[in-house]
Amino acid sequence: MAPKRKHSPPASKSAKKQYNQDLFSLRDSLDGYILHPETYAASRVIYYDDAFVAIHDLYPKSSVHTLLLPRSEHKNMHPFGAFEDAEFLAAVREQVKKLRHIVAKELQRKYGPFSKQDIPREAVLNGEAELADNGELPLGRDWDKEVVAGVHAHPSMNHLHVHVLSVDKYSECMKHRKHYNSFATDFFVPIEDFPLDKDDKRRHPGRAGYLDSDLKCWRCGRNFGNKFARLKEHLAEEFNAWKRE
Repeated sequence: MAPKRKHSPPASKSAKKQYNQDLFSLRDSLDGYILHPETYAASRVIYYDDAFVAIHDLYPKSSVHTLLLPRSEHKNMHPFGAFEDAEFLAAVREQVKKLRHIVAKELQRKYGPFSKQDIPREAVLNGEAELADNGELPLGRDWDKEVVAGVHAHPSMNHLHVHVLSVDKYSECMKHRKHYNSFATDFFVPIEDFPLDKDDKRRHPGRAGYLDSDLKCWRCGRNFGNKFARLKEHLAEEFNAWKRE
């Protein structure tokens, strides 16, 4: 007869307290960038001024993933409330436009050599073709259209942050269903949609069940149900096809 399994003792109050403290600390982990952006390497902080800081996401959910962090009193607000301030929303949109262009340039740098639409441009850059008479490079692919910007309906961090990232959702840090659905459903609210109507269903993300919904490919719409591993394999295929467009 097999011996009975020993049950782990319940966590002590001190252990639970430490867990809660660690969780709180994680939720505040953007604070350092906001208060002291100058102390971080250029590989982490993209740019900053008195009003905003732009950083590379430490756990990217796409091949290029950045965050825009406000430094004003709005930094501690939920985005739905903060974006009721028309002046603040306008400032955020202006910074998003700037950061979107930076992300697009990085996409062009990384994937331009693979993209069919960028073949004429790459040919000039590689010395295989001449510049046009006006001396300008061919425009090539519009990488700005491959960038999205928005916030989560229920943010995971205490400080307001806007995600500005490529559409591909291809990253080793994309590890489970909720990660994916937080960017592939209406849980992700585009910055263009603000301010939200008072009765907008995205104000109640738990009620809408976005994070637990079926896994659907962002590119072709194929439904993978709850099979995240299969979706991940498919996303790799879609990524390779997407960058070659």
